[in-house]
Amino acid sequence: MRVRPAVLRLTALATLLIALAGVATPATAAPLPVTYDFFAGARAELANPGGSLPGTNDFGCRPSTAHPEPVILVHGTGGNRQTNWATLGPVLHNAGYCVFALTYGALPGTPYPLNQLGGLTSMVPSARQLASFVDRVRSATGAAKVDLVGHSEGTLMPEWYVRYLGGAQFVNRYVSLAPYWKGQDQTPYLQLESATRALGLNPKTVLPCPECAEEQYGSPFMRQINAGGTPYAPGVTYTNIMTRFDGIVEPWTDGFVPGPRTTNIVVQDTCAADHSDHLSLVSSPRTAALVRTALDPAHPVPVPCVPVAPGLPG
Repeated sequence: MRVRPAVLRLTALATLLIALAGVATPATAAPLPVTYDFFAGARAELANPGGSLPGTNDFGCRPSTAHPEPVILVHGTGGNRQTNWATLGPVLHNAGYCVFALTYGALPGTPYPLNQLGGLTSMVPSARQLASFVDRVRSATGAAKVDLVGHSEGTLMPEWYVRYLGGAQFVNRYVSLAPYWKGQDQTPYLQLESATRALGLNPKTVLPCPECAEEQYGSPFMRQINAGGTPYAPGVTYTNIMTRFDGIVEPWTDGFVPGPRTTNIVVQDTCAADHSDHLSLVSSPRTAALVRTALDPAHPVPVPCVPVAPGLPG
């Protein structure tokens, strides 16, 4: 029996579609719209609870030769894989990176939306969550190393992974937005812990932020982060991006720590119109350009000097 050409074409098309279904997604997919609004991430979470932003967490993505390391975005206290990254997720996707984001440190046993607020438990188990996520990304993409871009707590917690969980061998570049390598003054939270203990209660189970005590200047956690006189691990390249108008990291200089293979950037040093605070720093077009250059310094991106307003009310 003679098979008609149309049948052959349909069979070939079906075979092609089946084959394409198993083909990895290239890192350079169609451009995504970019919004320079920090709170767009929160709106994305409300619209798609527990989801991932467009352009992130495509485990079929394969890194390009130009960008061989996948980028993992690490949110701050109370954030998650959507709320922090409405700007940088699509920016890095459009630049040809495989982009991933995790939610870590959510309080166990809590209902929605509380179970989507990450970065609240101790940073030590959170670092283990990050380690597992890095392993998953590396396994899926075939990449030997990843790059990290973190915000706030997401600049500090990953260093425990890098220094104490073997992460240094798997991390190439580590970009920190609003870091606080020296710690923070969490005295009011410590006083609340003491009052809770005086009532016969365990603050680690009653209070909503065990990681807050770990950030205190001179805490056991901070002493280990800075063991040897530096927070930085050999072999990893660091970029710290800070704003004088941070408002949450106070003083903002708690993130300004010189070191080998380390670049410290204060956004107002090159643009007086930039009034970024702790939140809007993450979502400004200036930061987006700085992050792209930090990840690929051989191909620097022009950094626009445009007005950037604070994200928090004054």
